[in-house]
Amino acid sequence: MGRPIKFTIMSRENIITSTQNPRIKNVVTLQQKSAERRKQGVFVVEGLRELHHCLRAGYDVQTLFYCPEILGEGPETQEFYEMALRKPSFEVTTAVYEKMAYRGTTEGVMAEVWAKSIRPEELNLPENPLIVVLERVEKPGNLGAILRSADAARVDAVMVCDPLTDLFNPNLIRGSLGAIFTVPTVACSSDECIDFLKRKGIRILTAQLQDSHLYYDTDMRGGTAIVMGTESTGLTDVWRRAADAHIRIPMLGRLDSLNVSVSAAILMFEAVRQRNGEGRGI
Repeated sequence: MGRPIKFTIMSRENIITSTQNPRIKNVVTLQQKSAERRKQGVFVVEGLRELHHCLRAGYDVQTLFYCPEILGEGPETQEFYEMALRKPSFEVTTAVYEKMAYRGTTEGVMAEVWAKSIRPEELNLPENPLIVVLERVEKPGNLGAILRSADAARVDAVMVCDPLTDLFNPNLIRGSLGAIFTVPTVACSSDECIDFLKRKGIRILTAQLQDSHLYYDTDMRGGTAIVMGTESTGLTDVWRRAADAHIRIPMLGRLDSLNVSVSAAILMFEAVRQRNGEGRGI
């Protein structure tokens, strides 16, 4: 393959060589500050894979940035350059890209993307959906890992209730490997979520140690919402009262807690196991 066409048409005014350029400063601010992401309605995506999933999910790119020295050449690179012809795009030097990048290895591609949100009523759910609900999640890495498992288990939606981190945190996007774009994800209040699940007839299973049954003895073949709390405090009473059943993972060692992302994966794939005979799952 020859040199991508983007190199041949880039004008000098579209090449950024200074880390003090206002566009570069804005990207850095968006990476670091959730308040600025909310104010502008824009977030940052790094990496070819993540950008691909983002676009497939229907997000609209505001501005593209790329570093040819890092990006290299190849079919995916050519596809990126063809897309860049249709969007406001800027070539940056290696030093500038390193200033912008939140991650160390992101293939030399970065985009400012218009944010959008999904309300519970906008979810397009199948019959007997499998939903994961997370209350007051505060660690972006945990949420990202849960989204990766949700993608692997073909979960129909993840509902993040009363979140303590925004869904476009760069650590979350990185931790999810782009699954934030492949799994329908909703941010709402616990009350909104409970009302939605009750109206849809979706059974609420809360993961908790007290007054609970072993998870593999609980039927997850119908419409099911698996509800997880924080590692430090667990679920609040509003979810305990709303639950149709309480479930637990047996703890055989000296500690009484698994990482929430590990626990969520165990419960998701138990639902997959139970549903496998009905055409759902692997």
